[in-house]
Amino acid sequence: MANEYDHGDFTLPGEAGYEGLTLELAKKWGADVIRDSDGTRLSDEIVQAGYGIYSTICIIRQHNAFAQAHPDSQQQTFLCSDPVVAQGSTVTLQPLDGYFTEQFEANASPDALPYWQVWDRTANQLVPAENWRLKNGAVEVTGCTPWHEYTVSFLAWRIWEEINMYNHTTNHWTSEHLRQLDPRHPLAWAYLTQWLESWCQENPDTTVVRFTSLFYNFVWIFGSDLRRRARFCDWGSYDFTVSPAALRAFEEQYGYALTAEDFINQRKLQVTHMPPTPAKRDYMDFIQAFVAEKAKVLVDIVHKYGKKAYVFYDDSWVGLEPYGKRFSSIGFDGLIKCIFSGFECRLCAGAQVPTHEIRLHPYLFPVGLGGLPTFSEGGHPEKDAMIYWRNARRALLRQCVDRIGLGGYLHLTQNYPAFVDAIEQIGKEFRRIKALQKAGPAYALPIRVKVLHTWGALRSWTLSGHFHETYMHPLIHINEALSGLPVEVSFLSFEDAENGALDGADVVINAGRAGDAWSGGDAWRSDLLVEKLTEFVHRGGAFIGVGEPSAVPGYHTYFRMAPVLGVDLDTGARVCHGRWQYETDESLPILTDPEALGCKEHLYLTDGGARVLFSAADCPQFTLHRFGKGLGVYMSDFSHSPEGDRMLLDILLYAAGLTGKAPYVTDDYRAEAAYYPSSRTLIVINNAEEAVSCAVSLPEGGKLNVALSPLETKEISL
Repeated sequence: MANEYDHGDFTLPGEAGYEGLTLELAKKWGADVIRDSDGTRLSDEIVQAGYGIYSTICIIRQHNAFAQAHPDSQQQTFLCSDPVVAQGSTVTLQPLDGYFTEQFEANASPDALPYWQVWDRTANQLVPAENWRLKNGAVEVTGCTPWHEYTVSFLAWRIWEEINMYNHTTNHWTSEHLRQLDPRHPLAWAYLTQWLESWCQENPDTTVVRFTSLFYNFVWIFGSDLRRRARFCDWGSYDFTVSPAALRAFEEQYGYALTAEDFINQRKLQVTHMPPTPAKRDYMDFIQAFVAEKAKVLVDIVHKYGKKAYVFYDDSWVGLEPYGKRFSSIGFDGLIKCIFSGFECRLCAGAQVPTHEIRLHPYLFPVGLGGLPTFSEGGHPEKDAMIYWRNARRALLRQCVDRIGLGGYLHLTQNYPAFVDAIEQIGKEFRRIKALQKAGPAYALPIRVKVLHTWGALRSWTLSGHFHETYMHPLIHINEALSGLPVEVSFLSFEDAENGALDGADVVINAGRAGDAWSGGDAWRSDLLVEKLTEFVHRGGAFIGVGEPSAVPGYHTYFRMAPVLGVDLDTGARVCHGRWQYETDESLPILTDPEALGCKEHLYLTDGGARVLFSAADCPQFTLHRFGKGLGVYMSDFSHSPEGDRMLLDILLYAAGLTGKAPYVTDDYRAEAAYYPSSRTLIVINNAEEAVSCAVSLPEGGKLNVALSPLETKEISL
């Protein structure tokens, strides 16, 4: 019998030639919207079947004829050649050696050549322009110092749009290589706006224009050698926004000029994981303003034709920044996020936009992003779907989105009935979670957690890309754990912490490697920052440091928060100093998960006052340190898992004095619970692939026993 959770809030990828399948699955999965996917189209039979219609457009990559007629309207980037060692007073550099020449073409035009730079990398010195020349595509350098390394930094045309390139090289597309236009080019912008006007007129049945995405792709640089196909990938980089026109406009607005080295940065590039230079911050703000201005024009055109405008927050999203100060000014009606994990659900759900939609995985492609089979021999997409749903479900229980959907080639599902059934189940569970949250939010513990890093709220819930791009960093694991915990979470920058933002916090978390943007690097040279956080803990707050928190050289401790943490890292200066002896304390009701903590060498206790909960390599790896009325917690590492997530929750409960007193907490780390007071409904989920029996704590002090099958979601009325 049909019920209210069988239909709605689901976007189905349709496909011409498979009309019967499209409409059959639309009914089974309860779809109210049908969309096209890259490389597919919708037939009249599908379009006129009574569903809402999403039409996918990538505004900058569907215009090869214009790009070929106006090659200077294409997008560019700065690249740097691989270093060559000079064996004498001259050296020859081949700019594109090692790069994928189907992606790049050197731009040696009179407009671009003044931005080229040759560097002596050994001496870290710019080579005077009169000491090099471009001849037959190669750079000949004179006046070299023998046995020094030399490079040339240069502007390059991007002649193959990267997402199209990925699909060709991974999914064996054989269609035309798509190019990309730069909206900063006046002719290109006039063409694009007129193209969108015409497109809206020619597609009257489209209800939502799905921008995939806007103008500038995240940086994805391919190499010629298949052993290192991806030379560089940074989902938060702005390098692909560069052009001579952009550089001139920046100089006019900001009063100083940028050079190639501001982007190349000694061949390290300006990666999102490192603290930005002042110039990078200025340039990001400059691009964000440009993107917002141009995007609003496109959204206004769409609205003029009575359609809604959604944006896909992946692919060409750079400059969009959903948590930036300009995002709401664009006027998008919806944000769509491709998700693999819980933190991506929270990223989407918290953005200031009317409709939040997530695209579930697996994508309907023969192979997944990791290269493993999905809808092909050896694949088990139904298992993949349930594991991805497990990751998303715990986050959605805390903050739900408005819609879910899929993407890809629908015909691939034909031989996978178990997958079809799994998506039907997921759709029903999602609609129930959404209905519960619409009636009222889930109960949250009185614990306010603030995650402290360089980017603050601008990069809420993310580092740079999906989990698989940043899986080695402890902070992405912390974000993933927090996404499903019953606590309030927000993100603040170091400047925020100095200016009063700590007043609304119970717990502050700082995690990362020394010098990176997440640990903070030189931000910790601020005495004011250290003073504010030290006072915060002394008055009763908790500071959790993971990895190399607050690490910066030049002080009497390496971790500037070492007095609070009771732990520091010896960089070699204290190898002759005596160490505090300690015993591992197993008396506290905090789960200790060695797999989540890892093992870090050269850690030591600063004053002997920290309680060591876990030790490895003769070093304290997990400690608690009372400081005034507050608590310092140190973990050498952190990995998301059911055990790790419970360990983090146990720490938060202990810091808040709620150990054994918190309602709606399970006694088995494999299960989690969420209670909705407005509906008097308890949801208990099993995050394990085996059956679990658990007890859920209740406010009056009792417990409720719950038996769960593998990956089950169970609803209980209280």
